Amino acid sequence: MKNHIFLLHCLSSLLLLIPCASQRNYACNKRESTTSQFPFCNTSLSYVDRAKDLVSRLTLQEKVQNLVNDATGISRLGVPPYQWWSEALHGVAVSRGTHFNATVPGATSFPATLWYMIGKTVSTEARAMYNVGLSGLTYWSPNVNVFCDPRWGRGQETPGEDPFVVSKYAVNYVRGLQEVDEGGNSTGDKLKVSSCCKHYTAYDVDKWKGVDRFHFDAKVTKQDLEDTYQPPFKSCVEEGHVSSVMCSYNRVNGIPTCADPDLLQGVIRGQWGLDGYIVSDCDSIKVYYGAINYTATPEDAVALALKAGLNMNCGTYLGDYTENAVKQKKVDESVVDQALIYNYIVLMRLGFFDGDPKSLTFGNLGPSDVCTSDNQQLALDAAKQGIVLLNNNGALPLSKNNIKNLVAIGPNANATEVMISNYAGIPCRFVSPLQGLQKYISTVSYEPGCSSVNCGNESLIEAAVKAATIADTVVLVVGLDQSIEEESLDRENLTLPGFQQKLVVEVANATNGTVILVVMSASPIDISFAKKLTSIGGILWVGYPGQDGGDAIAQVIFGDYNPGGRTPFTWYPQAYVDEVPMTDMNMRANTTSNFPGRTYRFYTGNSIYEFGHGLSYSTFSNFIISCPSTILIQLTTNLSNTISNSQAIDLSTINCNNLTFDLVIGVRNNGTRDGTHVILVFWKPASSAEVSGAPNVELVGFERVEVKSGKTESVTVKVDVCKGLSVVDSEGKRKLITGEHTILVGSLSEGQVRHHFNVRLPAESGDKGIVST
Repeated sequence: MKNHIFLLHCLSSLLLLIPCASQRNYACNKRESTTSQFPFCNTSLSYVDRAKDLVSRLTLQEKVQNLVNDATGISRLGVPPYQWWSEALHGVAVSRGTHFNATVPGATSFPATLWYMIGKTVSTEARAMYNVGLSGLTYWSPNVNVFCDPRWGRGQETPGEDPFVVSKYAVNYVRGLQEVDEGGNSTGDKLKVSSCCKHYTAYDVDKWKGVDRFHFDAKVTKQDLEDTYQPPFKSCVEEGHVSSVMCSYNRVNGIPTCADPDLLQGVIRGQWGLDGYIVSDCDSIKVYYGAINYTATPEDAVALALKAGLNMNCGTYLGDYTENAVKQKKVDESVVDQALIYNYIVLMRLGFFDGDPKSLTFGNLGPSDVCTSDNQQLALDAAKQGIVLLNNNGALPLSKNNIKNLVAIGPNANATEVMISNYAGIPCRFVSPLQGLQKYISTVSYEPGCSSVNCGNESLIEAAVKAATIADTVVLVVGLDQSIEEESLDRENLTLPGFQQKLVVEVANATNGTVILVVMSASPIDISFAKKLTSIGGILWVGYPGQDGGDAIAQVIFGDYNPGGRTPFTWYPQAYVDEVPMTDMNMRANTTSNFPGRTYRFYTGNSIYEFGHGLSYSTFSNFIISCPSTILIQLTTNLSNTISNSQAIDLSTINCNNLTFDLVIGVRNNGTRDGTHVILVFWKPASSAEVSGAPNVELVGFERVEVKSGKTESVTVKVDVCKGLSVVDSEGKRKLITGEHTILVGSLSEGQVRHHFNVRLPAESGDKGIVST
C-alpha cells in the first residue's frame, strides 16, 4: 500500500521523528483558490451537505477508487490521496512512540479511567505524527472481541473473557482516542482521531488444526450472540460513539459478516445508530468470493457487500469491481454515493477538509509531544497495574539486602520485543526483565535456559540448572511470544512450549534458595505443575507488559509496587482443550454432549485460577454498607394482568429509564502496606423455569480503590437493573426475572460477601417504580 510503503522508506528518520517529505495530507488548501471555494470546503455547512457536495462532483471511476483503504483522492478537486489504514491498539503502530502493555494485562487492574488515559495519550501522539506526515487520522483499533477460548492467538488484543469488561474497555478507549475535549465530546461532531471497533462479530478462531478464519462458519445461537458476542460492539456504538466498525472474515450462521444486511445495515446502523462508516477486514470481500465461492462473480461480491451496508474496503475489490457492478445493474450508484458520504463525513469531522492542520486544534503538536516523560510514566504505571500475583507463600516481595547471588533464567528473562505484543511500532525504549532486576541487584547473572520460547532442545538447561545451584534467588521468566500465539496462529494446547516445563522443574529442584516464577504470555497456561513445587515461592503473570515491562516486574518483585491486578479470564487445565473443539462457539454447558461451557459465566469444570483471581502484599476485606432489599419495576404499558403470572418479563415492556441502584461497599486494608484493591461485583440471577441457560454468575460492576494500611474506604458501584440484571432467552430476547437475586462482592479466591434482594412488580397502582432499601 502506497502510504505504508512510503513509511518504510522513512524508517531511518522514525527514531528521531524527523518529518518525511510527502504529499500534502489535507484538502481545501486556502492558498489554492480554484479548489478551496467549493461548498465541501465551507466549514459553515453541515458535514452531510459538504460530503454530498463532494460526492456529487465525482465521476463513477473516481468514486470507486475512493472506496478502498488506499484511496486515490481527487487531484482535480484538491483532495489528496489518503491511507485509511492505521493501527493504535496500544500505541501508534507505524512509528516511534509510547507503547503500552497489551490490552489483556491492562485489563487486570480493571481500570476504566486508565483505558481512557491511554487512549488520550495514544491519540495525542497520533496527531503529532500526522502533523509531520508519519501517520493517518483513522485508526482501526480497538479489538473488542470477547476472549472466549484460551487458545485464540488474538486474545492478546482484547481485555478478557467478560462482555461487561470488554464493553467498558471499548467505551473508554474509544472515548480517549476520539474525544476532542476532556469534558466529553463523545456524542459526535469533531474527532481527535477516528476509532474503529473490530472484528464484528463472533470472531474467535484464526487458525486451528486446519480451520482458518477465512473459511470458518461460526454457528452461534441467538442467545449467545445477544449476551456474549454483541454487547461490546453495541457499547462501542451507543455509548462510546465510535466512528467506525469493522466486519470480520468469518461467516456467522452461513453468511459472511461483511455481506450480511441484518448485521450491518440492520443492527449496526439501524438498531444502534452508528455515526460513521463500516469497513471490511482486509480482503474480506475477496475472501468470500475466492475462498468460499459465496458469489458467482467478483461483481456479485462487491454488490452484496455494498447493499449489506459496507462502506469501505480494506483491500482492492471495491476499487476493482464496483464500476462494472454498477454498469451491470447489480448495485445502484446511489448506494456507492451513500457509502462515500459516510466515509467523507468522518474525514470532515477530523478536519481533513478544513485546510492546513497547523492552523487547527491540534496543529501545534509535533515530535516533542511523542515519548514525553509523562507518556512513558503512564506506560510504566499501566504495566505495574497489569501484573497479577497468582501465588505467594511469603517469599514476595524480595529484599535486595538479603540477596547475595541472583540469577535470571528463562527464554523471556531478557525479552524486549516480546513485551510489546502485536500491532506494535517502535517503542520509546525497552527495559527487559533482566535490566529491571539489575537496577536492584547490579550483579545479576543470566542464563536463557532455552534459545527461544519454543525451547525445542535441552542444550541450555544444564547451564541454567548449574547457575541455580549456586544462587540464593532465582527469577525464572517463561511463557510465550508471537511464534506461539498471534494473528493467524492459535494454540493447540495450554502447556508451556517445548522443554520449558522441564527447565522450570529442574531449576526449582536444583536451587537451595527462593524461586520466583514469572509467566509472560497473553493467554492462560496450565502451570498446575509449578504450583506443586515447594521451592517456587511466588508466581507472577505479567502478560506482555509493554516497553517498560522490566521495570514494572522488578518493582513488583522487590516490593516498590504492591500488586493489585486480577486475571481477566479463566485459567483452564490442559484437559479442557483436549475435550473442547475451538470451533464450537457455544457458551453454555451441555451435559448431554459433555460440553463444560466457556468462561466463568458458564464453565462447570475445575480451573487453575478463576476469573478475577489476584493477590496483594496486603490483605483486604470487603463488606456491604448499603444495598436495596427490594427493586420495584414499572411496565411501559398496562400489561400487568397478562404478565402477572410470568416470572420472566420482556425488557421491552419495562420502563428502564433511571432504573439503577447504588451499591455502597466498604474496603478495609488489614495489611501493613498501602495498596490498591479491585472490587468485583457479581450477580447471580433468580432461578426461573421460563429461561434456560442463565449464567452461573455475571460481573455487573467493578471499581479500583487505593486504601492505606489500616484504613477503610467506601466505594459506590452503580448497577443498571435492565442492562446488568437481565438474562437472555433462547430467542435472543432480554428478560428480567422476578424473584430473589444475589449480589456477590469479591472473587471466589478472596471470599465473597453476599446480599440477597427481590425484584418484583408493584403490588398496587400506588406502588411506584422505585428502588427501596
